[in-house]
Amino acid sequence: MFLTRRRFLESATATTLTAAALEAAPGKLPQRPFGKTGVRVPILAFGSGSRFLMYKEEDRALEALNRAIDLGITYIDTAYAYGNGLSEERIGKIMPARRREVFLVTKINERDPDKARRIIEGSFRRLQTDRIDVIHVHGLAQEEDLARIEAKGGLLDVLRKLRDEKAIRFMGVTSHENPEVLAKALERHDFNCTQMALNAALMGAAAFTPQGRYAPGFVPSFETLALPVANRKGLGVIAMKVFAQEKLLGKAPVEKLLQYSLSLPVATCVLGMPQLEHIERNVQVARDFRPLPADERKRLSGELASTMKAAVDRHFTGHVDA
Repeated sequence: MFLTRRRFLESATATTLTAAALEAAPGKLPQRPFGKTGVRVPILAFGSGSRFLMYKEEDRALEALNRAIDLGITYIDTAYAYGNGLSEERIGKIMPARRREVFLVTKINERDPDKARRIIEGSFRRLQTDRIDVIHVHGLAQEEDLARIEAKGGLLDVLRKLRDEKAIRFMGVTSHENPEVLAKALERHDFNCTQMALNAALMGAAAFTPQGRYAPGFVPSFETLALPVANRKGLGVIAMKVFAQEKLLGKAPVEKLLQYSLSLPVATCVLGMPQLEHIERNVQVARDFRPLPADERKRLSGELASTMKAAVDRHFTGHVDA
């Protein structure tokens, strides 16, 4: 996939975030359009993966989840892979009382369509709901993985059928590993949304990109390869791996790292918050959010990409998000 001049310019020019895109009542979380779905979501999403499972006592986990919703983090992200259904089960315990308040998202990493159907049926039971807002194809990796999900009768057809039946509202795809393959998937298929690794270290592509295929000074990453495709197609974009699973913590202030990802043309950033104080802190950063100027984004990404990108990319190559 060669980089054209047009795509390079699209990549280099981030969408300016206007006040209209960040509507929020005083003391509430700002919201943004979720692509062209007609839905608006808060700019901060609650990640219910490994960091949520760090709450060993279920009561504490449910306290954290309820507190997040109370503070306006109503986008809830989970997956069957998170604890083999444990994350979904925990979330399901508060859904009878709070389902109408939240935008509920889960993910499926099984590629066999029959097995995937059974897992998804279980997700509805575990989440105690008859409708899920988004189901993502989880963890898209290599070309072979893309070929498998897009085969006739494969996982994409399973999700399309659920969407046609209105059991799910939207269909998405996630990747923390291979931005080139994600860009191809977004170009080819009718996704409504996508979740990708977007952080100031310009994560993605080091392990997959042959030399000499990009314009001088161009750093291949999810931000420069997959994000422009998603924006051009009007998809709801969810940023993840904002802190690269803590690998960027201490390299820049937490607030700046979150500001960086929120300053990109995305709908929301999903964060794991394994302590109640993390929820409070991140909500305050989101409430006070102002986009980083372009020159500050460039400086921050230049510093972190030069020192951290290779290590971060190696860490997430073959990483199982569970």
